[in-house]
Amino acid sequence: MAMKMKAAIFVEPNRIVLGEKPIPDVGPLDALIRITTTTICGTDVHILKGEYPVKSGLTVGHEPVGIIEKLGSAVRGYREGQRVIAGAITPSGHSMACLCGRHSQDGADTPHGFKAMGGWRFGNTLDGAQAEFLLVPDAMANLAAVPQGLTDEQVLMCPDILSTGFAGAESGGIRIGDTVAVFAQGPIGLCATGGARLMGATTIIGVDRVPARLEVARRMGADYVIDARSQDPVQEILRLTEGRGVDVAIEALGSQSTFEAALRSLRPGGTLSSLGVYSEDLRIPVDAFAAGLGDHRICTTLCPGGKERMHRLMSVIRSGRLDTRPLVTHRFTLDRIEEAYDLFSHQRDGVLKVAITP
Repeated sequence: MAMKMKAAIFVEPNRIVLGEKPIPDVGPLDALIRITTTTICGTDVHILKGEYPVKSGLTVGHEPVGIIEKLGSAVRGYREGQRVIAGAITPSGHSMACLCGRHSQDGADTPHGFKAMGGWRFGNTLDGAQAEFLLVPDAMANLAAVPQGLTDEQVLMCPDILSTGFAGAESGGIRIGDTVAVFAQGPIGLCATGGARLMGATTIIGVDRVPARLEVARRMGADYVIDARSQDPVQEILRLTEGRGVDVAIEALGSQSTFEAALRSLRPGGTLSSLGVYSEDLRIPVDAFAAGLGDHRICTTLCPGGKERMHRLMSVIRSGRLDTRPLVTHRFTLDRIEEAYDLFSHQRDGVLKVAITP
């Protein structure tokens, strides 16, 4: 009889419940990891609310920290008992998408090309990390050993939030001496703020409506913060930049208002780097877009995954150049996952990220 494990299971919109599932069988290229810490992402809340569709019965979550319990027969270079993370995005390494350098879009090669977000499998097309065990596909492409001396909470942001936030700064092409605005200082926006500083931006402006988040933004590298409740962010950014606008605006919420404000705050020839998950159509106002003649660049980014990315992110943490520990504000056991979702989805009590431990 198959052994059982506890897991957070999507049942229907507005219902994610703690249930039981069999511990997965391990295929030749897979690894089974015993989860030691995981967390809830804003994308999981989109799933909970029915804004992003997944199959009923799926285990949710895509941010694993754990210990290798069992390795597939063909997996080399790892050992059972090793502490590891795997990215939220799990590229195979051999698909068309991977081989043209778009690892995040892997996993969905079809006769007609590939499908957007194909590389996001945990808690999307495969059972995810909010459970006692997680089956990692293509383990040799995805498992990254945690360096000695780093705690679970120090590396917990690497699988998704840190990778996504940094990618917003990287895709935006930030250069040394740039001025950058980051719209929304939730966990991803805060990591984008930290990433902008690491990329060489020398003036970083953080925008949010929650004073506590603006305080954390300063700790992550923001030189100026704008409380959007009391100031018009675009006017304030133009004031701070003497009317010039910013070189790069990073949008980290996924709403019309922040996307539009990011576009309006750009200098001519500037870049809007979008990280938000949008649940309705976006409009691009013709004046903000300079009728298409402003030499603007608008780019979108899905969290980069794979073991090499994870190694890079953990080396940033290990070096002390960025400390993501302030992002973990609440802690729950897996038994209390429904309570954790209730707190996180309603953004109560100053929550940024929750650490979930089995």
